[in-house]
Amino acid sequence: MRVTRDLDLAEECVQDAYARALSTWGSRGVPDKPGAWLTTVARRRAVDRLRRDQSLRQRLPRLLDERDPAPPPEIEDDRLRLIFTCCHPALAQPAQVALTLRLLCGLTTAEVARAFLVSEPTMAARITRAKKKIAAARIPYQVPPAAALAERIEAVLAVVHLLFTTGHTAPSGAELVRRDLVERALDLARMLRALLPDDPGVAGLLALIVLTDARRATRVDGAGRLLLLADQDRALWDRPAIAEGTALVREALRCRPPGRYALMAAIAAVHDEAPSWDDTDWRELVGLYDLLAAVWPSPVVALNRAVAVGFAEGPADGLAALDALAAEPQLAGYAYLAAARADFLRRLGRVADARDAYEEALLLTENAVERDFLAGRLEEL
Repeated sequence: MRVTRDLDLAEECVQDAYARALSTWGSRGVPDKPGAWLTTVARRRAVDRLRRDQSLRQRLPRLLDERDPAPPPEIEDDRLRLIFTCCHPALAQPAQVALTLRLLCGLTTAEVARAFLVSEPTMAARITRAKKKIAAARIPYQVPPAAALAERIEAVLAVVHLLFTTGHTAPSGAELVRRDLVERALDLARMLRALLPDDPGVAGLLALIVLTDARRATRVDGAGRLLLLADQDRALWDRPAIAEGTALVREALRCRPPGRYALMAAIAAVHDEAPSWDDTDWRELVGLYDLLAAVWPSPVVALNRAVAVGFAEGPADGLAALDALAAEPQLAGYAYLAAARADFLRRLGRVADARDAYEEALLLTENAVERDFLAGRLEEL
């Protein structure tokens, strides 16, 4: 992007570099620094394309000297520039977030579509329009000055949050967690914290990521099977991370009214600080979800609140709250709604209905670890 100032051309050059690697590394071996090799090949390809388009003279001041053997710039800096480029206020916020997840975070269009609960063709069209808008508006590739950060930070936070949630539970594949995405989200949240140390939204998001990821080591057992919160060994949770996240939550909650990331982090803190599953304060969680729904109304928030109601008031009340969401179009293909209904139906002894709900959840689930867990519950019934 720094060389081409064109998203489509930058993608093509990177893809050409990957193709070159596939054709040469097998015979010549993988280079000592494959990332630097790919960056150099992509950059040279970009220079060649600009020459072919007879625009080298106009763009020459922007290009890196091909004779300069210096390594590529620090990747974190370029990531931050790309986030802020994609999150320009000239774009609608959903398009900002979708484009950044696609380009920066390596998510497929299908994965981005799942994160937004829309169809893949709808998301593909949204991403294409956003790229054309960036080109037409000549949006610069840079971190904006401090005065311009405020109008972009909400979209940037949304990007990092969706990046984390996609890594925390991978939409598909053999592993429950995509560690690369989780760690990238954590790195970006810490960079934003350094850039905006007094922003409560940044503090809240960093707290949410730290507190949620503190439980990563116990989410599967030694055989790779999913463990729910009720079954996890809390002695293995990352206590220094929980202490860091709790301090950040307190800081973020000082802002009135508290923002959505502060409230989500507070929910994570309630879980992390409970000595056991039975000691979890579910009524406090319901109250926090009520506050969250007021500042960030969303079908997923309503779903999570319904689950909390089920543990606070009993499975019948939880099931009623879930069934009230049945007509919500965004949840029509959402596996967690069917899985939550199945669990409450199982607890109520409605075995046939529970089996139907688990079968529906299996149809909607592509992550292998989650599928194995659901299949095991179904087998028990």
